[in-house]
Amino acid sequence: MFGLSTLARRFGLKDSRIWTTFFGTESWAGRAVTPDSAMQVATFWACVRLIAQTIATLPIGVYLKRADGGRDLATAHPLSALLRDAPNADQTPVEFLEGLTAHLLVWGNAFVEIVRDGERIVSLCLLRPDLMEVFRDQFGALRYRLNDPRGIRELAEDEIMHIRGFGFGGDLGLSPVAHARQTLGAAMATDEAAARTFANGLRPGGVLTYEGKELLTPAQREQAKKALIEPFSGSENAGKTLLLEGAAGFKWQDVNMPPRDAEMLATRAFHIEEICRWFGVPPILVGHNAQGTTMWGSGVEQVMLGWLTLGLRPYLTRIEQAIKRALIAPAERPRLYAEFTVEGLLRADSAGRAEMYSKLMQVGAITPNQIADRENFPRFEGGDVHLVNSTLVPLDQAGRKPARVQPAPGDPIPEA
Repeated sequence: MFGLSTLARRFGLKDSRIWTTFFGTESWAGRAVTPDSAMQVATFWACVRLIAQTIATLPIGVYLKRADGGRDLATAHPLSALLRDAPNADQTPVEFLEGLTAHLLVWGNAFVEIVRDGERIVSLCLLRPDLMEVFRDQFGALRYRLNDPRGIRELAEDEIMHIRGFGFGGDLGLSPVAHARQTLGAAMATDEAAARTFANGLRPGGVLTYEGKELLTPAQREQAKKALIEPFSGSENAGKTLLLEGAAGFKWQDVNMPPRDAEMLATRAFHIEEICRWFGVPPILVGHNAQGTTMWGSGVEQVMLGWLTLGLRPYLTRIEQAIKRALIAPAERPRLYAEFTVEGLLRADSAGRAEMYSKLMQVGAITPNQIADRENFPRFEGGDVHLVNSTLVPLDQAGRKPARVQPAPGDPIPEA
């Protein structure tokens, strides 16, 4: 971290975006909301972690379109090795995609430096969005200024893969932290109020009232504490019976939670749903089940299908299109593209998979060995043939007249 004088020299005192990043935006709840403070809200952390880890662990491949409309996995292409094996010297593919997606979710923008050796891309390095300044030069071309503590660097548009989040089509995506600051500020204030209730609030399980006319002396107060309070305090003494003799002059009174504190608990639950709404994440996926959503049987599949279609798919498409635009040469774009494999998110039970494979195989869409590959079964000889439902004959023999079969002894001879 560097001082304010360094910030002023590198960013300028009028650069409101940088001041907002470091010192936050004030919310109606009186809490300054920054990316760091937002990540301390449990639901915000859970949503970012869920989306980032899910995208990072999805298989991604580089595919080459065939002339017949099919496609092949372009494993020999250099980009395939970068995305699947090692994007740079310091990160695994999961760590790279996880960080990239987290930047997109928190700042609304992700920046990747493209390192080339001639025309060949040899490395993809994540850059911190909070240190990046995007502007246009005198010719209208995009420029990127990285205000790194080790020195300022300016990068051209072809040196950066810039993935923009949701926005209005400008040079930058909109920051979820900045636009959700009221929701996040209220959640922070509510969490703080709840924590201080436990830390500083007077919340005994009950009150012993002394009904005598005279105040207890210090010695009597200490004696009452040792005889009536300490033996019945703590979890190990829960359930014990308290005996108050009439001569003692004490009266027991229960202390219950006030209605306003119960309302605070409901408010915290509402904030969970509000933050999930900002990210398009079903609350059940971050451990919150306010409306009794089922997580059994087809309920899981429907929740995952809805999240994939409405919540996860836009992020996947943004990353795929950014890869095609920034990492694939214009001459290769008509035939080469990158794509995530999402079938694993919708993986059904064994009975459902068996039915799906059976239907796909009966129309020649999949071979037995392809089914074996998906289920981690060993391949077998002759399993690469496409079959159809006409008694599962090879696809190239479909529609042919079957050969005559020699009748068994005693059977009638069929007519020609």
